[in-house]
Amino acid sequence: MEEADWSAVTGSCSGTLGSHLARRLVQIGVRDVFSVPGDFNLTLLDHLIAEPGLNLVGCCNELNAGYAADGYARARGVGACVVTFTVGGLSVLNAIAGAYSENLPVICIVGGPNSNDYGTNRILHHTIGLPDFTQELRSFQTVTCTQAVVNNLEDAHEQIDTAISTALKESKPVYLSISCNLPGIPHPTFAREPVPFFLAPKVSNQIGLEAAVEATADFLNGAVKPVIVGGPKLRVAKAQRALVELADASGYPIAVMPSGKGLVPEQHPHFIGTYWGAVSTTFCGEIVESADAYVFAGPIFNDYSSVGYSLLIKKEKAVIVEPNRVTVGNGPSFGWVFMADFLSALAKKLKKNETAVENYRRIYVPPGVPLRREEHEPLRVNVLFKHIQNMLDGNSAVIAETGDSWFNCQKLRLPENCGYEFQMQYGSIGWSVGATLGYAQGAKDKRVIACIGDGSFQVTAQDVSTMIRCGQRSIIFLINNGGYTIEVEIHDGPYNVIKNWDYTALINAIHNGEGKCWTAKVRTEDELTEAIATATGAHKDSLCFIEVFVHKDDTSKELLEWGSRVSAANSRPPNPQ
Repeated sequence: MEEADWSAVTGSCSGTLGSHLARRLVQIGVRDVFSVPGDFNLTLLDHLIAEPGLNLVGCCNELNAGYAADGYARARGVGACVVTFTVGGLSVLNAIAGAYSENLPVICIVGGPNSNDYGTNRILHHTIGLPDFTQELRSFQTVTCTQAVVNNLEDAHEQIDTAISTALKESKPVYLSISCNLPGIPHPTFAREPVPFFLAPKVSNQIGLEAAVEATADFLNGAVKPVIVGGPKLRVAKAQRALVELADASGYPIAVMPSGKGLVPEQHPHFIGTYWGAVSTTFCGEIVESADAYVFAGPIFNDYSSVGYSLLIKKEKAVIVEPNRVTVGNGPSFGWVFMADFLSALAKKLKKNETAVENYRRIYVPPGVPLRREEHEPLRVNVLFKHIQNMLDGNSAVIAETGDSWFNCQKLRLPENCGYEFQMQYGSIGWSVGATLGYAQGAKDKRVIACIGDGSFQVTAQDVSTMIRCGQRSIIFLINNGGYTIEVEIHDGPYNVIKNWDYTALINAIHNGEGKCWTAKVRTEDELTEAIATATGAHKDSLCFIEVFVHKDDTSKELLEWGSRVSAANSRPPNPQ
């Protein structure tokens, strides 16, 4: 906009708090806001609806609204949800914690009490019965990077703008409480069209960057068979392209940590698979762990990604590249050096070395083909995923639920531009239902293929309703294996058995003739082939729900290995005091 235009909108016509917040969301790229109404947020919701650039998506509960904002942020770079005070806020808290663990900027907006009630001794509904309204705020302080309680109009503009810009700068969720009586009141601080705020780009310390590149280049150029491993923090560092630059220039093989899958291009000629210790892609773990130097770009090493602390990685051989820090071996360490800058600069200083790639190609044997099946043989999980593999292209995205889907989806080879999301750090079962809703809403150009176990689905099933309302055309594979299989492989007990549902009948009841939805039950490979043909053909514009029956002990071999190692890590006895 030209200056003259700005003076027109910033003149005497004051905007309102509600319209300001709505415009800000549109300006940062939010087109859909996931919400659950409650009396404290209804006026605010009116203002969000009145914004032509925003679409309000009503969810069945707050937890799913938060999961949907998480999925949307993965697709669009930022997400938002709106809930009501305390009863809504504490319900969405778990989803916001998950978004924090995955470095996703989610604007969590809560309709708060009337501004006149602050500082009084009144007891309000939706609270725990004390005249202290800070319980929700205190809960959110541990899972958001900043919090703002807006209960007066004088500094509301600054509080809202600071919270939103902090979410974008930190790539973490924020908490924003808006008093229920304020959204419709005009105030001179609110322009009718807010001036877009400017986020200063983060620039590396130039001397530190040069020193880090020099130390790392010396370290790697002296190695015989170095490798690169991409981790989940590539997303927050926006360094995917720089990593490819490094791989192209260096000739090193490129692997991905399990939680980084989807952030590294798998069609790259030097891609060797998932590095996950003992449950790595075949031949990938051996190449990484036998290397004499490795670059880990944006890793998270936790008990799950390290398979119960069993990685054969030595710190003195590793260059650890954090979003804003580089550590070479046991030291030195360089701060305020940003990952994308560093990887691009390093690419120009490395000698080409394809030794490890050549070693990989020498030892590589293609994965085994599933055995020929008998006529009418019950469907096996490895056969199911062979067919899912054939469905993938650049117009699809995979959402993998916590559980055996982690391991089976990890083995899928992603074509160029195929999306892939799962929640490995937080691992909240049921996440994928809301995340599928949010991701599909944010990436309308892609068809989402969600792989969800029956146990996880029972936690959050109802928001398939919202997918149908939104006209989404995702394909959900409900893998019915009679319980919490991932828990069974860590530690079995009667608590891992769940009540079996007639899942397709449930979805048909939710569908209820409104919107486009198609369901099928599948027990054999022939039925699966037919169901996929229908879902990608006659019902390509419908939400397709395919219930797949498999044996409860039909798990990936990786889950069996991983489960036993995680179990061993969980059951270590106390150290003697």
